[in-house]
Amino acid sequence: MEKIFVLDTNVLLHDPMALNAFQEHRVVVPMTVLEELDHIKDRRDKDVSREARIAINAIDKILFNASPKEIQDGVALPSTAELQPTGCLAIFPDQLINHDTGAPYLDGTPQQANDNRIINVALHLQSKQPDAHVCLVTKDINMRLKAKGSGLENVEDYRRDRVLDDIDYMSKGYEHIAGRFWDQVESVETLREGSQAIHIVSRDVVPNVHINQFIYDDNGFVGMVRALDDQRMELLDLCRERLMNQHMWGLKPRSLEQAMAFFLVAQPNIDMTVLTGPAGSGKTLIALAYGLHAILEEKRYDKLIVARSTPPMAEDIGFLPGTEEEKMAPWLAAFDDNLEVLHGSDESPFSSIEYVKDKANIQFKSLNFMRGRSFNNAYIVIDEAQGLTQFQLKSIITRVGVNSKIVVLGNLAQIDNKYISPLTSGLTYLSEKSKHFPHAGIMHVNGIERSRLAAFAEENL
Repeated sequence: MEKIFVLDTNVLLHDPMALNAFQEHRVVVPMTVLEELDHIKDRRDKDVSREARIAINAIDKILFNASPKEIQDGVALPSTAELQPTGCLAIFPDQLINHDTGAPYLDGTPQQANDNRIINVALHLQSKQPDAHVCLVTKDINMRLKAKGSGLENVEDYRRDRVLDDIDYMSKGYEHIAGRFWDQVESVETLREGSQAIHIVSRDVVPNVHINQFIYDDNGFVGMVRALDDQRMELLDLCRERLMNQHMWGLKPRSLEQAMAFFLVAQPNIDMTVLTGPAGSGKTLIALAYGLHAILEEKRYDKLIVARSTPPMAEDIGFLPGTEEEKMAPWLAAFDDNLEVLHGSDESPFSSIEYVKDKANIQFKSLNFMRGRSFNNAYIVIDEAQGLTQFQLKSIITRVGVNSKIVVLGNLAQIDNKYISPLTSGLTYLSEKSKHFPHAGIMHVNGIERSRLAAFAEENL
């Protein structure tokens, strides 16, 4: 059976190279989608306009030499694999659709949403080619409901961006072993490196382990995977009591997960740390405390850059008064709150905070204006990363320069982008793709440390 996929605009914005996912099938891009991409490419929102331009260029690259008739009939998709694809890309002039057939069309007048015109394309193809599998692909949940309610048999979400089938399988950065870890180990080789003990055990003990992952049991053992191959893994023996007694800029961990995050973010060979967890778990506080410690005490970096996206008001930031740091203040108030926590016991907290901001060269940036820049000798904190796409996070990570460390923070339960779910978030993608990279670390900091009221609200409201 021939498969025909009608793509919505948000699919191409979410993954500008989405056409590569349909190489063996017929792909139809409605004219309305091209019109929406044309409108979006000139927006002042740098992220979405850039992705629109990339999607337009990808379509143009395929259709560049084709005649008008070939474009409507379908142009062969280029091959990216050994096998030659049998699929093609076609543009459908949806403005020519009428009610001559029995297809149940939605109202396509200018007063109606463009979504209706795109749905009408799929309904038209389903009516004209009853033997084909016609499917609308969109990331808009309401559009999927409208399409099904209009009689479209096949409607799907774009699933190529999913790195997991279930968010529960996402790596947390640690593995809990019930009982005693050493009861499951048949043989071990222990080496000494100064004051550190390295245990070499079979990988079969924890088969799905990855580099820089923590392993702990109920008897007080805590180890960190320092190296591994197909048969063995090296565990750095960490004393649980020593982990819990870490101090960083006056901050001390309250839970084992916080203690492991403390240790992970401070490792000099780890260039990127991803900290996830619910609101109030201490992610921001840990990232900020180590940044101040590394810059002011260890003299490891020259500046601390705090950045986050500012949707949906990114276009309006330029109209706010003051410098870029002052414009970003409404969105980065959480960092001021955490600075107050770190210096709340000082004799003059306000003066201490202003002194630290100046001495540590703390800079507040909007992710929408970081394109084309490189940050060297910098400690970079990306806040609220759960709302970023895979494409956006990749473009941010590539900005990290020489002798820099980046810490990415996010809570997958607080996604406010209607086209992103926990399974398709750039934060999930980054965690899963980087967990095998020797210079990256992942930690899910669970538990609410703000107050008993905050813990109750997170669990019950």
